[in-house]
Amino acid sequence: MQNFKKMKTYNYQLIILISLLITSCSEEFLETIPTHSVSTPTILATTDKAIFALNGIHRILYTRPVGGGNQSISGVGAHYRILDEMGEDHVFNGFETFGMYNYTENDNASSIYTKHPWQLYYKIIANSNILINGIDQAKGLQHKKNWIKGQALTYRAWSHFRLIQQYAKRYQTGINNSQLGIPLKLNTAAEETPRSSVEDVYAQINKDLDNALLLLENYNRQNKSHINDNVTKGIKARVALVQENWDIAITMAQQARSGHTLINSDTYKLGFRTNAAETSEAIWASLINTEQTDKWGNFGGYMSRNFSSRNIRNNPRSINSLLYNQIPDTDVRKTLFDKTGTAQNLPPGITIASNFKKFPYTSQKFIAVSSSDSRVDLIHLRAAEMYLIEAEALSKKGNSDTAAQQILYDLISTRDPAYTKSTLSGTALTNHILTHRRIELWGEGFRFFDLKRLNSPLNRTGSNHKSSIAVVMNIPADDLRWQTVIPEDEINSNSNITQNPR
Repeated sequence: MQNFKKMKTYNYQLIILISLLITSCSEEFLETIPTHSVSTPTILATTDKAIFALNGIHRILYTRPVGGGNQSISGVGAHYRILDEMGEDHVFNGFETFGMYNYTENDNASSIYTKHPWQLYYKIIANSNILINGIDQAKGLQHKKNWIKGQALTYRAWSHFRLIQQYAKRYQTGINNSQLGIPLKLNTAAEETPRSSVEDVYAQINKDLDNALLLLENYNRQNKSHINDNVTKGIKARVALVQENWDIAITMAQQARSGHTLINSDTYKLGFRTNAAETSEAIWASLINTEQTDKWGNFGGYMSRNFSSRNIRNNPRSINSLLYNQIPDTDVRKTLFDKTGTAQNLPPGITIASNFKKFPYTSQKFIAVSSSDSRVDLIHLRAAEMYLIEAEALSKKGNSDTAAQQILYDLISTRDPAYTKSTLSGTALTNHILTHRRIELWGEGFRFFDLKRLNSPLNRTGSNHKSSIAVVMNIPADDLRWQTVIPEDEINSNSNITQNPR
């Protein structure tokens, strides 16, 4: 692996992930190879070779950093988990805290949890840029070039979007967002890149997504780990929600979920498992097979109820009791949490051993294959979120309460047959929608970013959070801790970078 200092900028790992075919079977085995071992011209010689590289990017989403790395930071699933831990709805019952839950690592520039998102998403950006800037010269059909480039553009936009939300001050509509954002990386040069403004980063994100949509038209993907225009529209809906571009958020959310129907209550109550990606509700997902699994590092190795890891046995995750109490008894989503903590209402066929500790309000939302197999499909985007984005945007747009009430009803009535269409309006309706967003998306990595974009404080008081474990019970909305510090390796390697204040 190349030395970061020699590369001059720590934020840009030029690591090509290519697919090598195992001679005795048809499955693709992805192996990481540094760029000095496999040249960029080799990867870009044909569209077929470029597709192998694109498949490598798909795999980055659920693997550990090159060279191994800590099992608690394996792929984007770890980032989803960490972001949820930093909110108020995700409760720790044991001392396996990993630092972000109690915010001891958010200010630590040398922490692996501070480094992880920076390394992860800039690695995706670096590999995406090789395809974006070189695929036009490859031999192959034009439509294949378009589809490869469209997916790479979406990856670059998505990665910049996730980075800007974590390491910069939030986007605010109606002002000049000149506050420092993140380095924008649009080429393959290992340059010492300064931080662009938040406004400029969002402008580039939207430009990439718009260009991707043109290229992905009529692309019929082979499986849901690939990116089609539904995925790109879903990401654009998220960006529009942050920027408060309500009309765009509404339109993109509607189009993103086109062809993706909501799962029924019988399927929902079984929990999220290895078949979750196969449901019609999943728009974008990573399916982890037995050859590519990271036994201890998988998302299910920390968030499932039944995998036998030290973390899950000692620290099963719980939902905030205050949020749980807002879920009606007739709502299927309530069955995914065990108020009694006795593990008596686990999904059919699921058991846990006697050495698993039990706590009230324990999550049973994520179910691993078995006590020895931690695999759970990693869902990146699903139709339910698109309903919630549309409903929230409608409620905030003005003069659209009736439409927002209907969209929310269309979603919640599939979870709760007793739910009646809301008659709330204005702020009360928006808050009602946001409560259902918290319930629906619990554990999927949204809460920290939601608190930040809404400029809401963190408040864990009055619930089942234990101050001895959580340590941090309140954070004001304008606190510096809403911006993670830039990793010290980036500060040391990039003379043009500026650290976030503390």
